[in-house]
This record gives sequence, C-alpha cells and structure tokens, in this order.
Amino acid sequence: MVVAGHPQITIRRQCELLGVPRSTYYYEPVAETELNLLLMKEIDHLYLDNPSYGSRLMTACLQNRGYQVNRKRIKRLMASMGIEAIYSRPKIKTTIPGNIKFPYLLTNVDICRKNQVWGTDITYVPVKHGYLYLVAYLDLYSRYVLSWKLSNTLESTFCLEALEVAFQNGTPEIINSDQGVQYTSHAYLYLAKSKGSLVSMSGKGRCWDNIFVERLWRTYKYEEVYLNEYEDYTEVYERASLFFINYNNNRPHSSLKYKTPFEVYSK
Repeated sequence: MVVAGHPQITIRRQCELLGVPRSTYYYEPVAETELNLLLMKEIDHLYLDNPSYGSRLMTACLQNRGYQVNRKRIKRLMASMGIEAIYSRPKIKTTIPGNIKFPYLLTNVDICRKNQVWGTDITYVPVKHGYLYLVAYLDLYSRYVLSWKLSNTLESTFCLEALEVAFQNGTPEIINSDQGVQYTSHAYLYLAKSKGSLVSMSGKGRCWDNIFVERLWRTYKYEEVYLNEYEDYTEVYERASLFFINYNNNRPHSSLKYKTPFEVYSK
C-alpha cells in the first residue's frame, strides 16, 4: 500500500498512517544458502517416505549421510517448508478467545459421488535458487484435481485464489484440510461457508485424514519433481500444468477401475 515517490506524502508518513515501521517497508528477505536449499531437498525426500520423522530423526539421518548439521537448523528448515512430524498427540483444550476449531467430518462417511468431499493441502517444491509452495483442491471421489496454484510464500492468498477457481467446477458438501493457518484464516472460512460448504479439518498429526491428497503429492513428487531440476517459477508452473493435465485426463487409477479422474468426474 506504500506508494514510492508520492508527490504529497513521504514514505515515512505513509508508514505512520499504516501503523508499520519504515524498516518493514525497506526489508528484503534474506535468501537461503545453497547448503540450506540442498538440505531442504533431502528433508523433502526423507519426509515423503517417513512422515513420522521429526527434527531429531531427520537430523540423525542427514548426519548419517555426511551433512554436518544440528537439530536447530533442521527444525527451522522444516518450519520454513511447512512440514512437521506425524504422531499421536494428547488432546489439549484451549480457551483462547477467537480460536476456531472445526471437527473432522469424514469419519465413517461413504464418499460415493463427485463434489461430495473435496480435499486440499500444500506441498513444498524446490527450485534452483529457492523454493515454492503448491496448493491443490482434489475431488476425493474421482481424484480429479479441481484447481492448483503456486506461491513463493505461505500466505493464505494463493489458497483462496485456488479455491475460487475450484468453485467454478461446482460446490462441495464438505471441504477437508489440515489445521494450517491458511485454512483457519477468516477469509478462507468466509469463502467456504458463503458457498454453503461445511469445513472439516484433520486432527493435528493425523496423516490418514487427508490421505488422498497425500497420495497426489507422492505421485507428483516421484513422477515429476524428483525427475527434474527447476530453474524458476515459470518452469515449475509449465511442468506442473503438463503434469496435472496428464494426471486428470490420461493417467488411469487402479482405485477408479483404471479410468481417469476426468472420466469419473465428468460422468
């Protein structure tokens, strides 16, 4: 919202009006080092095969591979990637005002038609000098990828934009996600509820609640990401476009009696 070179209001005054320090305006994020980017690729491989690995086991595995790293660094990198270990945790009650929690609505639900339940999740995609995040919305009955979007940050905007595109295909009865801040934002919840969809959220640390989207990411990583070295955003976008077109229209699924997601969704 700050306009550089404004003829009447200085940057200092604009920052005062917005209630932010000038340092926030001038701040430029420091890029990760080449070593950290390499470590993040290794973490991504390890986590996909071992989602129960936390920072301790992840650090031990990397040290066994010859990397001189400590747990503090690995813990920070995992947080930057938006991943955490999956394990059973004690239920903790909270009384924080405004803390909204949504139940998991898919227990014993027979998913038998399209647009009954959608699932969504975010995954990490490495590029040559950095990394991106990819969000997707999946129809759980047909496995059809309704929409997807890339972002260089974990802010909720790209999740909202992808959801708006997904709604062009129809309106689901339930949208299931994890408890990430992108899915608990007021804007996301308002958009979902305004369409008449129920919001379902997986239990913290329970991978099986969103298993269909996890399987999509596994396919995407092994059949596309790990086979390529991306230069930049444009290349990731172009390759992802080709992957999802092929995934929806050409790739048969055994769970769909070897039909494609598009065949099942469009029926």
